[in-house]
Amino acid sequence: MEKKIGIIGSGNVGIALANGLQRHGYQIMVGTNDAAKHDTIREKTKGNAAIGSFEETARFSDLLILAVKGTVAEEALTRAGISNLAGKTVLDATNPIAEGPPTNGVLPFFTSLDESLMERLQGLVPQAHFVKCFSCVGNALMVDPDFGGQKPSMFICGNNEEAKKQTTALLEEIGWEAEDMGKVEAARAIEPLCMLWCIPGINSGKWRHAFKLLK
Repeated sequence: MEKKIGIIGSGNVGIALANGLQRHGYQIMVGTNDAAKHDTIREKTKGNAAIGSFEETARFSDLLILAVKGTVAEEALTRAGISNLAGKTVLDATNPIAEGPPTNGVLPFFTSLDESLMERLQGLVPQAHFVKCFSCVGNALMVDPDFGGQKPSMFICGNNEEAKKQTTALLEEIGWEAEDMGKVEAARAIEPLCMLWCIPGINSGKWRHAFKLLK
């Protein structure tokens, strides 16, 4: 597994992944285009992560994680530089959550069941190898989830088999069982799991759960 991981996005998801993956020995760069956030990122990562622009982070990485709001995901990739993403595995942690409040705990999405956000991203950067990952669980459980020794399932999909093998190896290292759901279109089914995962949290304040595929 390549050791340089770039994370585009410095919100709660990006910081949680940065800290968790750093514990596993990875060199991390957190990407932000807002220089005013540098001190906060440095504080939250205890100085263990490098900080760069989206473009610098894309160039730095062997493996890239996209961890921004779904509404700005396409813009973030464009600002990272389309050519900088060519041939790289990009773990897509985004969800197409629309602006507006939930309805009885159900988040609004700006996509339909006939199109996923990851399909849009793959179409924007066809030279990159997108893998849906980290989209169906909260940031506190993304690395080293603890469910009494039982490994939860992380549902992934993407068009490139080598990229999915790379993703599977990383997930197994950090405490998950990867469940490959197939090609990019499977993101149409994986992304709405975010809605399902969030309902107990929004309605009851319960956020410490994950999915498990029983076989």
